Amino acid sequence: MVSAALAVIALSWLMAAAPAAARSREAGHPRAHAAPGPSRNEPAIATVPLPQPRPEAAPPRVRAGAGATDSAGTGGKAAAKGEPGAARQAQERAGNEAGTDAKSDVKSDVKPDANADPRALQVPQPSACRLALTEEIAVAPSIPPIKGPGACGGDDLVRLEAVVLPDKRRVAVTPAAIMRCPMASAIASWVRSDVVPLLQSLGSPPAVLDNFDAYECRGRNRVSGAQLSEHGRANAIDVRGFKLADGRMIELTDRTQPRELREAVLHSVCTRFTTVLGPDSDWYHEDHIHLDLAERRSNYRICQWDVLDPLPQIAPLMPAVRPDGAPPRETAEGAEEGKVGKPARGAAAGEATPAEPQRAAPSEPGSADAAAADAEEAETATPPPPPQPAPAKAGKRRHRSRS
Repeated sequence: MVSAALAVIALSWLMAAAPAAARSREAGHPRAHAAPGPSRNEPAIATVPLPQPRPEAAPPRVRAGAGATDSAGTGGKAAAKGEPGAARQAQERAGNEAGTDAKSDVKSDVKPDANADPRALQVPQPSACRLALTEEIAVAPSIPPIKGPGACGGDDLVRLEAVVLPDKRRVAVTPAAIMRCPMASAIASWVRSDVVPLLQSLGSPPAVLDNFDAYECRGRNRVSGAQLSEHGRANAIDVRGFKLADGRMIELTDRTQPRELREAVLHSVCTRFTTVLGPDSDWYHEDHIHLDLAERRSNYRICQWDVLDPLPQIAPLMPAVRPDGAPPRETAEGAEEGKVGKPARGAAAGEATPAEPQRAAPSEPGSADAAAADAEEAETATPPPPPQPAPAKAGKRRHRSRS
């Protein structure tokens, strides 16, 4: 009996010792691998590491930094109170905000690459014409594209304010002309290379280009329903003339200007521009010259400008006086009077006609006196009527308009 009781006691002791040993192993295992920490009486959450302090060399934080600092402080307080969930959330928020600050700092330090695709940066790249039209050639600042009704407007536009000559003098464009860059470049080359040498013979350099019309959204010659003019495409200009530095005005359509000068200007513009319209072209360009760079098939060009001679000082309204040595005129009235019968010579001359009995007897037929009498009667006593003045020619109806 005693041995059976001892066996029961030993078995119960072994069953009670096994769970205790297991509990002791579970509690001692983390304690064997963990770093030295606080005593068993302190909360276990105190062993959770807090975020490291921000380095002094780090860039300053913005609003997110203040939030991160507050979150870190809140996390520290929560950890001190023994709230593991709040501390973990504060730590995660602090890490996320720190990453956001790092990303923002990286973005601020990144500079755009000059070799990047301009379409990706949404910055339009200047055209070759814009790069060539420098301040040494013309004062022509770029302006935004114009998108007018229909096909009006265009891209690569400039406002041509002046042409800079090789000696740094300027020829102002009055008023400033809005046009496409290739058209502005052609005008600048024409003034610099052709106009200035041609006007040197007048003794004064050009100072102003008189701009009659440039960009305007309209049809040709301002006709309703007509095809769109090159003015509507910002590809044309109407030039009246040039004002010299001494104040003289040289109009290209003025007949009193030297013909050689106007012909030289005609040849220069017809060489540079695809369309030239002047006097006697279509009745719309009598007082200015139209220039444009319209593109046509087979590079077809239009050059219509008649260099007209000066008008006479006094217009011949009456016919010239008949010369004294001219033969007598034969009129229809004189021929009719010769058939019916003509008055006596003396009566025609205003002399008194003698009475009928005193008239000399007729000469015998065939005699010399008879021939002389017949010759005298053949002459008409009535003077020819004065010549009628020539009817005045109706003046041409001129239309003043711009192409």
